[in-house]
Amino acid sequence: MTMPFPGGIDANANATLIFSLAAAVIYAFTLGMPPRLARSAAKTLAVAMLAVLAALQGGPLLLVIALALSAVGDAFLSRDGEKAFLGGLASFLVAHIVYVALFLRNGGGLTLLGAEPWRGAIVLAMVVFAIVMLAALRRRVGPGLRVPIVVYVAAILAMGISALTTSNAWVISGAVSFMASDGLLAAEKFLVAAISPHRVWMRFAVWVLYYAAQLAITLGFLLR
Repeated sequence: MTMPFPGGIDANANATLIFSLAAAVIYAFTLGMPPRLARSAAKTLAVAMLAVLAALQGGPLLLVIALALSAVGDAFLSRDGEKAFLGGLASFLVAHIVYVALFLRNGGGLTLLGAEPWRGAIVLAMVVFAIVMLAALRRRVGPGLRVPIVVYVAAILAMGISALTTSNAWVISGAVSFMASDGLLAAEKFLVAAISPHRVWMRFAVWVLYYAAQLAITLGFLLR
């Protein structure tokens, strides 16, 4: 079996990656179950193991921090209730800010966005996406969530734009996937009726897009 890191399947890096993938798959198959400790552990470990992998491979400290914060956010979001949601929102907000710093440090600067038309086109699409999401959510969330959601959308938009200052296709695709995942999560949580049959596939798609995003960003930095 071909593994992404040297040393074969027994190497610490490859074993950690497999552990992460296994946790992600386990969580995907428990999405329809009530929140329980084992389910929360699987969700948290999926990305926490990516943070461990980044640390083992000598990845950027900012990458390790962003992944660790994301794992904390996953732990919050694996539980029910508005407090858990706000805890997850705060964790991911800080994670996105760390990602912005990471991408800008490793990118070619904001001037790169105007130098290549395809980058500018993706930025424009991201901005439109953010505006549409905010407009849709504005009337559907409670007053206490409006400001946090606006701040969060601004942060993930900044994350997506900063990823486009890099020339790393893995990082760019990961950022786009992250934004798509968050958009679906917001739609599933606030815009779709509680009894809608679409919630099942939406939850699965949110998780697949989110984990793929974190994995792509991680490998983008570790395999370059």
